[in-house]
Amino acid sequence: MQVIAKAKAEEKKIGLTETWLRKHRPIYDAATRHPFILSIRDGTVQSHSFKTWLAQDYLFVRAFVPFVASVLIKACKESDDSDDVEVILGGMASLKDEILWFKREANKWGISFSDVVPQKANINYCRLLESLMSPDVDYTVTLTAFWAIEVVYQESFAHCIEEGSKTPPELKETCERWGNEGFGQYCQSLQKILNQRLQKASDDELKRLKLCYSVLLNMKFISGI
Repeated sequence: MQVIAKAKAEEKKIGLTETWLRKHRPIYDAATRHPFILSIRDGTVQSHSFKTWLAQDYLFVRAFVPFVASVLIKACKESDDSDDVEVILGGMASLKDEILWFKREANKWGISFSDVVPQKANINYCRLLESLMSPDVDYTVTLTAFWAIEVVYQESFAHCIEEGSKTPPELKETCERWGNEGFGQYCQSLQKILNQRLQKASDDELKRLKLCYSVLLNMKFISGI
């Protein structure tokens, strides 16, 4: 009993999401330190690999837009804190600029998005997002997915602009788009909102949410190649 009480006290102190990160560190590291990310950081990434990722990620972001919209709708209906809505709305607004950025990059790298065929992994990602958009899926579940996706992107690309990285100059803008401090603060805001929701969840709900989180990390959103 003392062990359980101590564990719960620790969870309350650092937040359940941080507890999840620590318990699932190996798969979290696998997601945020994917070979593609490491190849960018050490400067060995091949242009064809980057172009493949760029094209596949564009398709993913297009599917991500309606998913985030569904998170926003659920927040409006289920959250009792207006800050939730404002934070998620801010993320929603930034997606328009993100899509425009992808189109500029495609032009720079000679990619025609209309010719891109989604890879199997990408199809699975998009199907997962679509399933989470169902009205039957609880707000906290979709928020868990939303935060997990965003934080993996942020930490992955932040790794590529840390001191000592050898990221090619032509890819630094890409890495700074998701690895910048502002996006990191946004992810922390999502994490704070999620932690508040998790405090109200039952033990059964927490088990399902933890499983959802584990599945999301194992899918390695960054790879796409």
